[in-house]
Amino acid sequence: MTTAPMELLSEWIVRQAGEEGAWFASHLRSLSSGASEQDLHVFLGLIPRKLGKQDLALTSDDVRRAALAHAGWRPQGWSIDGAARVAALIGYQGPRPFADTFKDLRRTADAGELIALYRGLPLYLEPESLAFEVGEGLRSNMRAVFEAIAHDNPYARDHFDEHRWNHMVLKALFVGSRLSPVVGLDERANPELARILLDYAHERWAAGRAVSPELWRCVGPFIDSLDALDDLQRVMSGTETERKAAVLALAANQSPRARSLLAASPEVARLVSEGHVDWNNLLQSEAA
Repeated sequence: MTTAPMELLSEWIVRQAGEEGAWFASHLRSLSSGASEQDLHVFLGLIPRKLGKQDLALTSDDVRRAALAHAGWRPQGWSIDGAARVAALIGYQGPRPFADTFKDLRRTADAGELIALYRGLPLYLEPESLAFEVGEGLRSNMRAVFEAIAHDNPYARDHFDEHRWNHMVLKALFVGSRLSPVVGLDERANPELARILLDYAHERWAAGRAVSPELWRCVGPFIDSLDALDDLQRVMSGTETERKAAVLALAANQSPRARSLLAASPEVARLVSEGHVDWNNLLQSEAA
């Protein structure tokens, strides 16, 4: 049986909070039964003092239950105070539209509070009403705030139109963010994004700058329509990580020309086919 996200968050926080768990549970209940917005602000202000800011301790079963509660929800890496903030906002039943409350909180939040606010996006009531506030987060010059939306968060997959989705992926590359934590990256792949990223790669090469190997993940399915085989051939002649990225991209395309180029690197192709190399561990092996 699936457990609601707020119930999971409450369970995890109470389990970890020790004697302060009862304080948290009591105040969370009062937020759901007619508390004022001032009560919400007081509660949010007390959370880090009462609960601390350590990482939220999760088991593999907790992670599994999170994915069942909301597809794509990945609470790994959350802090206990951030989780408590999200739980408070899920449970709060205020007189104003939630988007107005969220807007006020965003305006006064510090970086850590902003990260928590945006990580909770897929779990709030009426998440589609937060489109403007999400746009503000995407434009942030703080990478961690941008990544609170772009990484391990299914909100973008579920609510962004193609233009906003493509802009987010391009900005991730532009600011040096990884693509593998983007939820829905493969299912939201589209020809326009592939074209944009190919143009971006050409600009980088023309300026003598490196191109993230992850970029080719979004290009692979559209190699033929973009006439990008020459580009993939260039990547194949690069570093070991670039060669692996090219093989992964080619493996996502069934055209005869892609198959032919793939055959030029049989050892890497074998590692890919056997599951030893994938987009999730591509850059990890580079760092190692």
